[in-house]
Amino acid sequence: MKLAYMLINSPVGELKLIASDKGLVAILWENDDPKRVRLGDSREEKEHPILVKAARQLDEYFAGKRSSFSVPLDMRGTQFQKSVWEALLRIPFGEKRSYSELARGLGNAQAARAVGAANGRNPISIIVPCHRVVGSTGQLTGFAGGLEAKASLLKLEQGKAAGRPGEIAESPRRADAEYKDPSAVPW
Repeated sequence: MKLAYMLINSPVGELKLIASDKGLVAILWENDDPKRVRLGDSREEKEHPILVKAARQLDEYFAGKRSSFSVPLDMRGTQFQKSVWEALLRIPFGEKRSYSELARGLGNAQAARAVGAANGRNPISIIVPCHRVVGSTGQLTGFAGGLEAKASLLKLEQGKAAGRPGEIAESPRRADAEYKDPSAVPW
């Protein structure tokens, strides 16, 4: 099955959307590690219906007009990874969960590290909301798009969920920018 891609600009940097004819396969960050998500060859196809739908829904999300996504997904990974990614989809908009909470929800309280590893391999960032997973004390932890992007996504969602206009930081940095103070993020 051939893969198609489209590049879009977003408040958290350039994103590469990748789809099959079945569904969205990946949303990759501008400086994503090519070893994190291995997909093979793809061709640029700006009119691919799944990519067009995903791009529109992401635009609405960043504008604070969308809190859930309906684009079809083609999740590719191990059975365990897929179970973690399905659990991510159940985290409500504007809320956060810890790795250990996800592990308990999957029926194995000892699997927090394995959940973290699967979370780190999530190929469909933002739509499969791995950014909603934080450390056990609420601290921001690893994120393929960078911790500043993660903080921005959480801020957008928490503002919108609280009935305030969601917003991304006024001058967002590129996805590879270093985030220096996670404790400055209002929880």
